[in-house]
Amino acid sequence: MSDPTRPNPWQYITYCYGRTLPASMHDWVRNDLAGPGAARRTVIRNVIPVLILLVILLLCFPNATPLVQLTMTLPILLPFIYFAVVLNKFYRKARLKRHGLDTELVHEIELAKTADARAEYEARHGRRLQK
Repeated sequence: MSDPTRPNPWQYITYCYGRTLPASMHDWVRNDLAGPGAARRTVIRNVIPVLILLVILLLCFPNATPLVQLTMTLPILLPFIYFAVVLNKFYRKARLKRHGLDTELVHEIELAKTADARAEYEARHGRRLQK
């Protein structure tokens, strides 16, 4: 019997490309989008579709030289990867919002990494005033 708190393979694939999962899976979604490795998973999910299209493009021109193949694919692939990395937090925030979760969870890992330094700073200089 499948676990109702984790998506089955079909739910996972559709979730990767935009579908929202039921509320019973919110803990899993929270960990997926804000837990360890979330940024890497998001970039990989965003790059897979373009890789599939570029492989099809390369198969359409089997006799092209490697240089021609590179000049056909790299101008598409590199900006795609760049924007997947740069807009990663925005993508994850949008996905969290779509699932009805707090969008600030995206910063959870960074806050955990800097918690010791923040505590040391606050002990030395006092707590920072909130605006």
